[in-house]
Amino acid sequence: MTQPTPYSQHSALSLAASGVPVLPLRRGKVPFGNCTACAGNACGGRPNMKIAGPCRCPGVCHAWAAATTDPAVIVSPSWAAAWRRSVCVGYHPGGAGLTVVDLDDAQAIAWARATLPATRTVATTRGEHWIYRGVMTSSNGVRPGVDIKSTMAYARYLGPGTGHLTDLPDTVRALAVKAPCPARPAPHTVSVPAGGGECCHRTPAYLERGIAMAEQRITEARSAVHATVYRTFLAVLSTHGRCGCLTDAHIGRLFTAAQAKGETLRHCTDAWANARTTLGL
Repeated sequence: MTQPTPYSQHSALSLAASGVPVLPLRRGKVPFGNCTACAGNACGGRPNMKIAGPCRCPGVCHAWAAATTDPAVIVSPSWAAAWRRSVCVGYHPGGAGLTVVDLDDAQAIAWARATLPATRTVATTRGEHWIYRGVMTSSNGVRPGVDIKSTMAYARYLGPGTGHLTDLPDTVRALAVKAPCPARPAPHTVSVPAGGGECCHRTPAYLERGIAMAEQRITEARSAVHATVYRTFLAVLSTHGRCGCLTDAHIGRLFTAAQAKGETLRHCTDAWANARTTLGL
């Protein structure tokens, strides 16, 4: 006799059909642990969603990076076993082009209502999830009772919520920007515009040429793709990282070029973050 499909798996299939990468969450609302072959990330990491990568594990490994929109994976035997043990459905907001502002208590909700633009809202056990259209770096504890979940993170699916999605505001992006510590010396010296006038990099042709050259450098890489992507990100950030010229669209173009060469979103995000850290940004 055919076994009934767990309710959580039904929800996951519905979400995946709408383009939201999903994964099962176990007791404690946390991802399932890695299998023996993937322990300690020995396999090299799970490919992000539909992008090919080194890990061929059929299980639900690597937490948020296991999230998928592929129904064949969601109903596979190894995932079916996880669904039977799961307590809820998780999803990767960044993979769906979303950012979740996780408000953990009444005080955080009051702050959001007074500060942030209205958007889709989902009630949680103690607070609310405010969901915006757009992606950014995830960060916990950006202010009391407030976490941000987008790239390289997962959130618990708690229903469709109420209200309409609105674009991710700069107010939320600014929450994840950490002020540099005055006591920390700059790791590297980088070139910055001289003269104190308007940033010359804002000249459209100059910036466009730089991004196009970076895309070409990544696209033409025949070997050492990881290293090429990192060095290219480093070069772009050393020129444009301090003056506010780069937009999400520019970064997205670089990530797209890297992913076309087989890089995962996770590797792109890590390389970008490492380049920023190297330059003290």
